Amino acid sequence: MNCFTTPWGEFELTRFPEDPRERLRAWDAADEYLLRHLKGIDGEPVELAGTVVAVGDRWGALVTALAAHRPVQITDSYLGQRATSANLARNGIEADAVRLLSTRDTPPDRIDVLLVRVPKSLALLEDQLHRLAPGIHPGTIVVGTGMVTEIHTSTLKLFERIIGPTRTSLAVKKARLIFCTPDPALAPSASPWPTSYALPGDLGAASGLTVTNHAGIFCAERLDIGTRFFLRNLPRRHGREHVVDLGCGNGVVGTAAALANPQAELTFIDESFQAVASAEATFGANVHGDTKAEFLAGDALSAVPAGTVDLVLNNPPFHSHQATTDATAWRMFTGSHRALRPGGELWVIGNRHLGYHVKLRRLFGNCRTVTSDPKFVILRAVRN
Repeated sequence: MNCFTTPWGEFELTRFPEDPRERLRAWDAADEYLLRHLKGIDGEPVELAGTVVAVGDRWGALVTALAAHRPVQITDSYLGQRATSANLARNGIEADAVRLLSTRDTPPDRIDVLLVRVPKSLALLEDQLHRLAPGIHPGTIVVGTGMVTEIHTSTLKLFERIIGPTRTSLAVKKARLIFCTPDPALAPSASPWPTSYALPGDLGAASGLTVTNHAGIFCAERLDIGTRFFLRNLPRRHGREHVVDLGCGNGVVGTAAALANPQAELTFIDESFQAVASAEATFGANVHGDTKAEFLAGDALSAVPAGTVDLVLNNPPFHSHQATTDATAWRMFTGSHRALRPGGELWVIGNRHLGYHVKLRRLFGNCRTVTSDPKFVILRAVRN
């Protein structure tokens, strides 16, 4: 746990879930810079009156510090949302002091102060600015923040095109602020997201599928090569079974599994609300019939009862926001081990250099290579 010192006081903050092996803070210099600006440490303070909205607040650092102003947090991260709730409770702040919304929820009708933590995905920023623009009025204060490496000319052009004239601050501790003045002459326009495309005909059960991607999804404009390799080598199974597409993204892997085995019951899980919405749209566009499917925003398999799953299909991420870490993959593997029935299987695709086979052998007591190419390997572990 770390102590976050702000102009509003000191707060004990952690990421979610807490992992004693990881020493990653729940805030960075961009959060510090924005809060100092709002308090007027280096100039005039910002009046935090009316509806204050914080978009992309990664672990709740901003809204925890600003809880006295009853802000609204909008995030695409289930884990970030859980971290916010935990950090509020940890600091003795009432849960209803902050209104928690996902990127799929309807934003407030009126926004008086808009704080934007610039996301890694430019598409997600574009989508969210379009969704928020109708609630912005000429008097709205709009301030963005991010590390220097996260703010590009394209970032500023998005603010300017959707909201109004935009400028940046000087860099402090490798962080910058973005100042945007709403232009009432700019008529709110619809987001270009989600988008759809058809898959080629060489992907097994996924051939020719229509894939839907909401903004911010990994490789939203095309199918990545790792998923292509996985789709060409999915297990061939039949009969009634419970299949989980873990870290589902746009849901194409689970959808292919459903088409290959119409008797299967599918669960799609991702920590991104945008991903879960994409998976539901992809499944709905391609699977017709009685195949059952559930779509969950969650922390790995924590919401799935133990011993109820026959097959887990998983392409784990190896980063959390800007940090490279295997913590997410390990949580997915341990959750799969708990959720699988005896004889149930976990199929994992990953870059060869990540060495997932070592972790799987330690956890399952077995692991074999299904197939591989120079870049990727598909591994199979069986629950004993």
